[in-house]
Amino acid sequence: MERGNSTGVTEFVLLGLSQTREIQLFLFVLFLVFYSMILPANILIILAIQGDPHLGSPMYFFLANLAFLDICYCSVTPPKMLADFFSHHKNISYGGCMAQLFFLHFLGGAEVFLLMGMAFDRYVAICHPLRYASMMSREVCCALVGVAWAGGFTHSILQVALIIRLPFCGPNELDNFFCDITQVIKLACTDIYMLEFFMFFNSGLATLMCFLLLLISYGALLVRLRAGDPSKEMSKAASTCITHIIIVFIMFGPAIYIYCRPFRSFPLDKVVAVFHTVVFPLMNPMIYTLRNKEIISAMKRLLSRHGLWSGK
Repeated sequence: MERGNSTGVTEFVLLGLSQTREIQLFLFVLFLVFYSMILPANILIILAIQGDPHLGSPMYFFLANLAFLDICYCSVTPPKMLADFFSHHKNISYGGCMAQLFFLHFLGGAEVFLLMGMAFDRYVAICHPLRYASMMSREVCCALVGVAWAGGFTHSILQVALIIRLPFCGPNELDNFFCDITQVIKLACTDIYMLEFFMFFNSGLATLMCFLLLLISYGALLVRLRAGDPSKEMSKAASTCITHIIIVFIMFGPAIYIYCRPFRSFPLDKVVAVFHTVVFPLMNPMIYTLRNKEIISAMKRLLSRHGLWSGK
């Protein structure tokens, strides 16, 4: 094990998803095919929303930002994970580990705040339809996105600033395919009780509170819609809320499992981590798209303009 002057440990060893060569090759092909299909689709969603004047409402503006955040989030750990499938020495430098920690929680936190902004957008659209255009102007939408990025940065930098102060002088093996706070802080050569409590509050309890707040908000909106006129617009608004609830469960479920418990290893940790960092983020915009005819039509028009779609 290499040792440095400041932290003692200059690199961490990632044990990865499996030590069996055949399973590693299978997972590499599986994730590569998934990425090759879903990643371009998310980019297409962003281009379709940005290039179609029919999709200029705040809801689509937020969706494009969500797709961009998810693409960034899935660029933090999966590239190294895919490369490590062919490496006998799955190491990551101390600086690289801290960078992974920072960007994972920066982008993940920003997405949480963005989902709350999207919930506010639905609240205004359903409860104050006559004031929607003035309350959700482009300036307000940009401000909400900016607050989401700032909130994610604050959430992450607080954690990283505390972790880089820890001394690492003993074991340097992480039983995972990336660096995360739940395992890194356990390698510190000092008492981490108070730090673990802070991490639980900052990542675990905060995530659970946002999850419950979003569920209560969308539940209240669905009740209001059900009590109102059963018009086509109300039915469409209810469908949008249901889609948002699906995304909330998909995003918050794994995060609550990982951070809302003592930082100890459990059998399903790696499986949940794969869905949390690789699969679900790229699927979020796709779920919106499959339930939204306007976006599908915009994607078809975009492909038709470039000669890549001949259907009607």
